[in-house]
Amino acid sequence: MMKSNSYSTMNMLIYLIYSMSKWISTYSELSPSIGILPTIASLLGN
Repeated sequence: MMKSNSYSTMNMLIYLIYSMSKWISTYSELSPSIGILPTIASLLGN
């Protein structure tokens, strides 16, 4: 039970990271402005 649980958690983490990076790259392409980096930095800071 623990193995399958940790496996699904790992899958969720990988999917989350993948979708986040995809969203960030899409967002960067759509609006390449100076305000993006501080926004990401503040999001990571919180």
